[in-house]
Amino acid sequence: MNTSERLGFGKQDRLLIVNADDLGLCRAVNDAAAALLEEGAVDSATIMMPCPWSPDAVAAVREIADADIGVHWTLNSEWEPYRWGPVNRIGRSASLTDRNGWFCRTVRETERRADPEEVREELVAQTEAALRAGLRLTHADNHMGSLYGLASGKDLLEIAFDLCARYGLPFRLPRMLLPAGEGAITPEVEARARRRVRQAEERGIALPDYLVGLEYGLAFGETYQSVKAKGIAMIRALRPGVTEWITHPAHGTDELRAFNPTWEKRAMESAFWRDPDVRRALSAEGIVRIGWRELQRLMARQPS
Repeated sequence: MNTSERLGFGKQDRLLIVNADDLGLCRAVNDAAAALLEEGAVDSATIMMPCPWSPDAVAAVREIADADIGVHWTLNSEWEPYRWGPVNRIGRSASLTDRNGWFCRTVRETERRADPEEVREELVAQTEAALRAGLRLTHADNHMGSLYGLASGKDLLEIAFDLCARYGLPFRLPRMLLPAGEGAITPEVEARARRRVRQAEERGIALPDYLVGLEYGLAFGETYQSVKAKGIAMIRALRPGVTEWITHPAHGTDELRAFNPTWEKRAMESAFWRDPDVRRALSAEGIVRIGWRELQRLMARQPS
C-alpha cells in the first residue's frame, strides 16, 4: 500500500508536496519562499534554525495562515564566505564543528567526525528553538543529507527517527527509491534504505513514497526555458503515490550572489512554480497537491 492509499486516495492517484528548502538561510530565500507559500505555489517549507536569518523567516511565515513549516535539521555550513554553527550552546558540539566553531563544510567530514550524542543534542536544540519561536512544526528533513550516510555509509537516521517519534513529525525518507537509470543506486544503498524505511514505519513515522527535484546547480548552457521543460517532463513522469519535490527558491539579489554560486538556478526555481505552463501541466496531469500536515495527521492516527 502506498502513502496515497493510506491517506484515503486511490492506488493510482499522484499526490505532490512541493517543499521549499533552506528557509532562514538569507533574506533572498525568506522573501521568495514566503511569497510562494502565501500564493500556494509551494506547499511547505523547512527552516534552518542555525542560520542568522531564521528569526526573519519565523516572522514571515507566522503571518501565513496554516503554513506547513518543518525543521531543516542542519549539520553543515557549506559556503566559505557565509558560515553558521550549532544552536546547542550548553552541551558538547566539538565533533560537529571546525576550529572556528562553524559546522563542517562537507557531508563526508560530518559523517566521519560526528559523535551521535552530539548530533542528537543539536537536533533537539534546533527543534526546540523552532517550537519556542512559535512554529507549529509539521515535518522534518535534513540539510545536505548529512543524516543519510550517502558519503561514507555511516548514517544517523536512528537519531532522526527517535526525534520524529518524540515530536510527531513525518520525515523526508522516500519509501521507494527511483529505479536504475534515474539515479545511481547501488545494491548496498538500496538494501540499507529499505532497512531504514522499515525501521521508520515500525516507529509509526509517516514517509513520502518518492523524492524528486531539479538538479541543484545550473548546468552548462542551461536556460530558464530548458529548466522549465525538464521540470514539466518530471511532472508528467510522477508516479502513483506521494512524491515530495525539493525546491530551492530565492530571489537573485546581490546578497545571494555574494556567497551562493547556485543563485541563478534558485531564482529560476522561484519563477518555475509561478509559471502558468507549470500550473497547466499539474492540472492536465491530475496531480493532487497536499502538504506535510496530511502526513502528520496520518501519523497521529496510527496506533502507538
